[in-house]
Amino acid sequence: MSRLLERLRKCQDDRGMMANLRCILVDNKKHRAWPVLNRLGVEIDKEIPAFVAGLFATHPEGDSSSISNFGETCKRIEKARGEDSSDFSNDESSRKKNLTPTERRFQHLLAASRSEVPDRVKRMVLMAKSQGVAVNYERLLHDLQYWGDRTKTEWAASFWTPGIEPVDEEAV
Repeated sequence: MSRLLERLRKCQDDRGMMANLRCILVDNKKHRAWPVLNRLGVEIDKEIPAFVAGLFATHPEGDSSSISNFGETCKRIEKARGEDSSDFSNDESSRKKNLTPTERRFQHLLAASRSEVPDRVKRMVLMAKSQGVAVNYERLLHDLQYWGDRTKTEWAASFWTPGIEPVDEEAV
């Protein structure tokens, strides 16, 4: 486990500290998070660790043992929301390419440029919080630091696992 996450877990009951740490996610309030980041040993100019610390403060339910990556987290969000791609009709006017709303959000996340990724990840973490789905922050920190095709492919493979979803034979 990373030292940052160890420190965050020790401080997660400090509501004031967590409130200030969440400010890193809001552009005009970032200055309120800087003293807390300093106490946690996070360099203020290192955007990814600061961002992940803010996400942790927003939704401290993390699980590095059973969740492989953020793609799996997004799949669990979809299941928790009761979405199933087989439930959507073949009428393209009602559902674009039969994607669930979570699948569409996940596709947009994977298509995001490096500068867009934090905002899209933040939205998915908020969805995870609302559905009670844990996030592997240790892996998320690593993946965001090395954002690229490899990470996108790993997330996509975890989200769209073959053999899990039923196949509509008429569509084939």
